[in-house]
Amino acid sequence: QVQLVESGGGLVQAGGSLRLSCAASGRTFSSYAMGWFRQAPGKERKFVAAISWSGGSTYYADPVKGRFTISRDNAKNTVYLQMNSLKPEDTAVYYCAADLLWRGSGSRWQGDYDYWGQGTQVTVSS
Repeated sequence: QVQLVESGGGLVQAGGSLRLSCAASGRTFSSYAMGWFRQAPGKERKFVAAISWSGGSTYYADPVKGRFTISRDNAKNTVYLQMNSLKPEDTAVYYCAADLLWRGSGSRWQGDYDYWGQGTQVTVSS
């Protein structure tokens, strides 16, 4: 069982930056690949980024490539999402999720994730 708690969301102006954190409970955090997803108002939840168990491999959705960076610290049981050059269209609730397998480009499929956090709101003003 893994419990995930996101933090770091807030209100930021376009062009600004935020760093989201996702803290995981349990001693098996390093056994899980981790992903970030987001859900804008009235829209379906979509994939943002994923990282392998060791952090050696990452995968990003096209809209965030070059602006967002996913990383993890297994000693702290935490995964991060550094978001730079934020745009109003990045406004959403951001969720982290844990998957026992590293799937590379297959990381975008929500149904493969075993555990989810409650989400943190990110609002980007124009």
